[in-house]
Amino acid sequence: MAQTKYIFVTGGVTSSLGKGIIAASLAKLLQARGYRTTIQKFDPYINVDPGTLNPYEHGECYVTDDGAETDLDLGHYERFLNVPTSQANNVTTGRVYLSVIEKERRGEFLGKTVQVVPHITNEIKERMQLLGNSGDFDIVITEIGGTVGDIESLPYIESVRQLVWELGENNGLVIHLTLVPYLAAAGELKTKPTQHSVKTLMESGIKADILVCRTEHELSEELRNKLALFCNVKREAVIQSIDASTIYEVPILMLEEGLDVVALKKLDLPIKSAPDLKNWNTFLSRLKNPKHSVNIGLVGKYVELQDSYKSILEAFIHAGAANETKVNVVSIHSEYLDASNANEKLKDLDGILVAPGFGGRGIEGKIETVRYARENNIPFLGICLGMQMAVIEYSRTILGLKDANSTEMDEGTSNPVIDLMEEQKTITDKGGTMRLGAWKCDIKENTLAHKIYGKTSILERHRHRYEFNGDYLEALEKAGLKASGVNPDTGLVEIVEIENHPFFIGVQYHPEYKSTVDNPHPLFVSFVEATVKAKKK
Repeated sequence: MAQTKYIFVTGGVTSSLGKGIIAASLAKLLQARGYRTTIQKFDPYINVDPGTLNPYEHGECYVTDDGAETDLDLGHYERFLNVPTSQANNVTTGRVYLSVIEKERRGEFLGKTVQVVPHITNEIKERMQLLGNSGDFDIVITEIGGTVGDIESLPYIESVRQLVWELGENNGLVIHLTLVPYLAAAGELKTKPTQHSVKTLMESGIKADILVCRTEHELSEELRNKLALFCNVKREAVIQSIDASTIYEVPILMLEEGLDVVALKKLDLPIKSAPDLKNWNTFLSRLKNPKHSVNIGLVGKYVELQDSYKSILEAFIHAGAANETKVNVVSIHSEYLDASNANEKLKDLDGILVAPGFGGRGIEGKIETVRYARENNIPFLGICLGMQMAVIEYSRTILGLKDANSTEMDEGTSNPVIDLMEEQKTITDKGGTMRLGAWKCDIKENTLAHKIYGKTSILERHRHRYEFNGDYLEALEKAGLKASGVNPDTGLVEIVEIENHPFFIGVQYHPEYKSTVDNPHPLFVSFVEATVKAKKK
């Protein structure tokens, strides 16, 4: 079996430079050249997973098929590669230390003093090679979170140093992503931050093989030569990463810069025929040349931070391109929405999505939004909590159960149309204990859901503790709110919809997690299509 090759992506100068996008873009190019490629993210924080992190702190928590709560970069990996990730693709310091401490408690270190080197670094190296050892991949790209020089990143950087040495010549390479800032006062780009960043990396014993320079302006030939000389890399290994209008342009820009060719040469791998990016370019062309445009309201409670709903925003981009439509997402904070201002705030929308979330803040605004969409025949999609709000609104307005609520918001409600799932009632630990990962859903024929999916059985990813209370199913169905999708094993209602409405559907799962460039999610595609139709009317 051929040796798996490893690429490590580190960052310097500042965070949020886009290591994940560069890693995903390189992976896309290598995949398009016929190499089996995967990406993993190693995060230096001590949380065991991002599941307990506030979206304002960390952006959204992404969920994989196997139920891992992971960093949002894994979403980019899946959207670019169209290959599912798993528990093994995201590792945090918390998980590494937890594993080492559990081994120590079991006596696996035979009384030795447990230290960062070698015990923590060995654990990290083991996990770095987990996917590579599976035999499923030719190339594994590992993104190291944080920036070089951070105290918390040191064990990862040391692990990379050891692993590159152990793998031997041509089996591992390091890409270092840095910033080349433009100083307006001086009117020039500055290379010094990059030089310092590379120096810090070298002090840790790692030589960068490829330098990717984030910049707002073109790098001149002179500047590239200077960076090559002072950062000790080959001239062709100085790669410019200029600001793009969309992240989906980055693979094309990296192809023009030759990032994949430089990497393959360094790894001593054959440069197969030109990369097959036909589908990708078709998608980009549709994205840039829309024939229609719609305004869709994203009503949620974390709207101040774009990354809180990252996968939803990306799913709209995929679905928009599929419909040759520019989707303008209008973020609306549900906390500041009520019966007195809903008409004013929602009147210019062609469609409304009520977003997922946790806790009682902004709930009444979401319920008011559902009522507005339902009564005014505006295409509506509710996801997770959004679906639950649709059930509450229907119960209150149509069934006349004025105090209908979720026990998450009001434990004492006499009409808990949404209730804590039975298996959740004994759980006290918060981390990784929700209903997570891919679950089956059976879809009833002759429903909107069946029309959207074109099949009667689907697998979708979940992340929730509360569910539709089956005690109210009969009354709600009689009143016109249909349960069109149900889990075959538990009877849990997964999809609700209303007939005689342009488009009204709520889903308990998160369809946005499965939308990719190659496979835009059918629910989003149909929703955008419905908004285009509604706007024309």
